[in-house]
Amino acid sequence: MRLNELLQRPFGGAREAAAPSRAPAVLARAERRRRSQRWGVLASADFRRLWMIGVVAFAVRWLEMLVVGIFVYQHTGSAFDVALMTMLRMLPMALFGAFIGAWVERVERRIALIAVVLVMLATSVCLTILAYAGWLAVWHLALASFVNGIAWAADNPVRRVMIGEVVGPTQMSAAMSVDVGANNASRMLGPTIGGLLLAWVGISGAFTVSVLCYGIALVAAMRLRHRNNIAPAAAGGAVLARMIEGLLLVRRDPKLIGTLVITVIYNVFGWPFTSMIPVIGQDSLGLGAGGIGILASMDGIGAFCGALLIAFYARPVHYTRLYIGGVIGYLVMLIVFALVPNVPLAAAALLLTGLTSSAFSVMQATLIYLAAPAEMRSRLYGVLSVCIGVGPLGFLGLGLVAEAIGAPVATALTGLLGLLALVLTRRWWGRIGLPL
Repeated sequence: MRLNELLQRPFGGAREAAAPSRAPAVLARAERRRRSQRWGVLASADFRRLWMIGVVAFAVRWLEMLVVGIFVYQHTGSAFDVALMTMLRMLPMALFGAFIGAWVERVERRIALIAVVLVMLATSVCLTILAYAGWLAVWHLALASFVNGIAWAADNPVRRVMIGEVVGPTQMSAAMSVDVGANNASRMLGPTIGGLLLAWVGISGAFTVSVLCYGIALVAAMRLRHRNNIAPAAAGGAVLARMIEGLLLVRRDPKLIGTLVITVIYNVFGWPFTSMIPVIGQDSLGLGAGGIGILASMDGIGAFCGALLIAFYARPVHYTRLYIGGVIGYLVMLIVFALVPNVPLAAAALLLTGLTSSAFSVMQATLIYLAAPAEMRSRLYGVLSVCIGVGPLGFLGLGLVAEAIGAPVATALTGLLGLLALVLTRRWWGRIGLPL
């Protein structure tokens, strides 16, 4: 027995010594495979169509938000009215988000998505006609913002749930990185094109581009082949009952509570500052419509770069840190943007707000999707839309304060309050970490 043990030791020792030498190669292959899978989602034709719809919708949304903001400020001179336009665009999320999330479980999501695109297309057609006729007024833009906000509230429970069904849970983070990255790229193009169009051909030309873009999105939606994994008839039950089930699930899950608390803080204290970019750009930095558009696009450039970095390097262990750290960085950089005295520093600050917001955006959709049971994802995305929809409170508050003390100071104060809110809610978002 002892001889056998002696004979086996060198062999066993050699095998143990060889294992570490193979470990780097195995890890390297796993890493290459993981990164290649990041872009494997593009092999799906339906994912590409859903992705295209998102790109178009977000590009037009950013184009219209900038164009509408400049138009309203030039006609009213009120920072509050500018903030009101974005507030109206977000309000339907709070009012209808949970209802839409429960309702879409009873219908074919492809049909719902086509209806959403048609609503946005019809709204842009109406605005284009009014603009060419010279009848466009601020109240038209306010009404259109609210209607488009209803369509926006459907994006998470309809289009993004469809993305998850098309690619599967294991590819959801990669799909969200690609989707958010492309949407963030639209934040580069949307404001730039909107500002230049407004300067060159006026608001009618900007809305004409919106109509053409929504036409492309409609074609992509009609070509979708995917159908719900869970048949509409299987969802059953009243819409109100399913809404309540979704809310109760959130109440029982501390990870979902923490994720949604961070979402509320970002949308109340962080994102409203984007409505002040036209005001600060014109009054503090002395920019015209074209310059404001280019300045606003810096946020999109940073967000696009951030999404690419996440797509290549983020792993499940990083998700929570990226989510929380992204919000902290975003709040800090919006304060910097509000207070810097010149265009280059303001552009650099917006570049960094985009970089940090991409971490929040990618991980927000990913964490909710992974935490939710398959049969309740639409409902929880509806609850997420409600939490995003509380943003109008932030826009309203920022607009009122900006009227009183000026946009730069009001924006910086909002960022500071957001950081304070993060400190005070640590007990909830500290439990986000998901066992992935």
